[in-house]
Amino acid sequence: MSSRAPNCPGENRRSDVLTRTSRCQSSVRLAVVAALALLACPFADADDVSFCRQQLCVTARPSDGSYTIYRRGSGRHVIHALVAAEIDHRWVKTADYPKHGISQSGFDDLLGRGQQLKIISGGLTTVPDLVYVLRLYDALAFGEIEVELQNQSAKKVTVQRIRSVEAIGERLVNLEGSDGNDRVLSDSFSENRPALRIFDLGQSPQGLHRAVGSQLIYNQASKQSLLFGALTSQRFLTIMKLQARGSGTKARVASYTVDSTGTTEVQVPSLFPDAPVEQDRIELSLPLDPGSNMSSERVMFAAGTDYHTQLEAYGAAIRQLHKARVNGETLLGWWSWTAYYRAINEDRLLADARLLAERLKGFGYDYFHIDSGYEIAPGEYAIPDATRFPHGMPTLTREIRRLGLKVGIWTAPFYVGEHAWAYEHHKEWLVKNAQGVPIRIMKKTKAQEGQDIFVLDTTHPGAQEYLRKTYETLVKDWGARYIKLDFMDSTAIEGYYYRPYTTALEAQRIGLEIIRTAVGEVVWLDKDGSPMLNPVGLVDEGRISQDTAHTFVDTKESASGIAARYYMHRNFFMSDPDAFNISRQIVGRRIRAPLTLSEAQASIVLAAVSGGMFEIGDDLPILVSDAERMALATNPDLLRMAKLGRASKPVDLLTYRPEDEQPSIFLLREDDRQSMLAVFNWTDQSKSHAFTLSDLNLPSGHVLRVYDALAGDQPLPFEGDAIVLNGQPAHSVRLIKIVEE
Repeated sequence: MSSRAPNCPGENRRSDVLTRTSRCQSSVRLAVVAALALLACPFADADDVSFCRQQLCVTARPSDGSYTIYRRGSGRHVIHALVAAEIDHRWVKTADYPKHGISQSGFDDLLGRGQQLKIISGGLTTVPDLVYVLRLYDALAFGEIEVELQNQSAKKVTVQRIRSVEAIGERLVNLEGSDGNDRVLSDSFSENRPALRIFDLGQSPQGLHRAVGSQLIYNQASKQSLLFGALTSQRFLTIMKLQARGSGTKARVASYTVDSTGTTEVQVPSLFPDAPVEQDRIELSLPLDPGSNMSSERVMFAAGTDYHTQLEAYGAAIRQLHKARVNGETLLGWWSWTAYYRAINEDRLLADARLLAERLKGFGYDYFHIDSGYEIAPGEYAIPDATRFPHGMPTLTREIRRLGLKVGIWTAPFYVGEHAWAYEHHKEWLVKNAQGVPIRIMKKTKAQEGQDIFVLDTTHPGAQEYLRKTYETLVKDWGARYIKLDFMDSTAIEGYYYRPYTTALEAQRIGLEIIRTAVGEVVWLDKDGSPMLNPVGLVDEGRISQDTAHTFVDTKESASGIAARYYMHRNFFMSDPDAFNISRQIVGRRIRAPLTLSEAQASIVLAAVSGGMFEIGDDLPILVSDAERMALATNPDLLRMAKLGRASKPVDLLTYRPEDEQPSIFLLREDDRQSMLAVFNWTDQSKSHAFTLSDLNLPSGHVLRVYDALAGDQPLPFEGDAIVLNGQPAHSVRLIKIVEE
């Protein structure tokens, strides 16, 4: 097959092809169709089937069942790939089958209308047929692929992985520039496992760029990019693996795959580090009976010259497909975790609630979030620790609500400690290994609660009722209007469930559906530690980066996740960037000195550019006594950004300068007249920047005024069409208000 792309007018070249290994075509009609196809798309082989929509073209090759994705009008393919599956622990690829059939038809789904190719690879008597569909939309600039195993044999088999993409050929990912210029954004299993980092090709550990959910590859020379993103999370985790060979300008793509599979691969080594492989690390292996089918997750693909548009289109598709809950107002409030960590009690929380009501509620901070430390044991959230809360939680939350505040409660819904009632009395409610023993996911020496941790089996009727009663208590008796759901990444494990052959992601969805029903529609659910896509449609809010704390390092390390997942805000859910920290307090083992004012500014501005939850993470008695730091919490420009509730665009998401170390420039177009430009210096040296209006997609020829929003709207010099920042100090942010007069 030629690597040159078809320059098709957008219609199919062949409507139906059925070929065998010999590729014999006795029909005169098929020969004529093939000849006409060559005239329409001269860069493809005679038997290939192609069509184009919007910016993309796809071609299927009947000789080996492979497919190719092209950019329309380009002379080169973007990726040429096979489809495969791991069946009974043996890989079978489309090229292994003797027969390949291809048909073309129209389709109409929730995202719109389009054309699709269906490729059937069959003829092997002992393994299922491999069937996949390539779709392009008439009105959307992306396509998708979905794979299905159809077991036409008389043999029951097991399935470990279904592979949508296995790149083949000399140039595995062709973005019309040297591979050494590729920069890779790989989303993580959850918001902080591992912490999201953007790498140049080959710079990731062992050269493996592993992503969960989505992966964006951008060539800094050609400005071309390729995005793959999971559209569904019905049963499997979608894992992308780009293996590089070499580094720097000599880096090359050695392999690229996209699989639907279980969670075990990404859980190791973070979980079960001491458990024997055969005992607790359960490999997903699902049975497929004769006459039965099994589908992969749907995976979208997009290629072109505007990676921001690709990410935003992906987010919009998720919103539409999953009926995401994204229309609420931004939550502003306070939480206890980074203020005190687990050192909370009734008196301390009451004092903070009174300060929040007196000093900050008038600015919109009306959520009071009680984090971990109140519960008697992990997994036991309806019973507080009586030594810390002697009057009970309903009494405390009633007083908090009397102050005009809304109560938030932290939970880890599927987390069960060894001192929890569920563990002590109902071990049958726990996820087990093959020997019927509950799987321990964390040893007491590593868990912050000092207890061995296990996983609730959400498919067990008793565990389901336990979940239901717990969350009904939090809402009906405690008055919670916001509930955080944490450690769902740790508990998303493959194992032996009460309902046979339930996957980790299926179990999580079952549990979340029970919780949503228990709390009703008006209570906000916040996905904390969790895969990003699986909770969409059930939660209102979702953490998008790792934990923050009272250090600049923590702010810097959370920034890449906030930048890279900007498109998820109001598409997957409302973003939760974690709390901002602005006081001079010293809390936590890592902290050696209080935040400087510049570092505090960086923390709160980063929260504002996320467009999501705006939550104070400080000891309030310390904060309210410090006028300089309180001025940040009440800064009108920051509050307006937060309440507007729109994510700022990370302008340099994949084009940041190497000396800046990571994305550092965010732009929010608030309305037709006003924009906010945030420029961070994450480094230990001063930096300078210059921006033209065209760089920021702002109109030229208008009279503009530029102000320093962190210095009382002090005017800044502005000449011509360039904004120049000279010598920006290390560990700082500039927040610039641009007003069109």
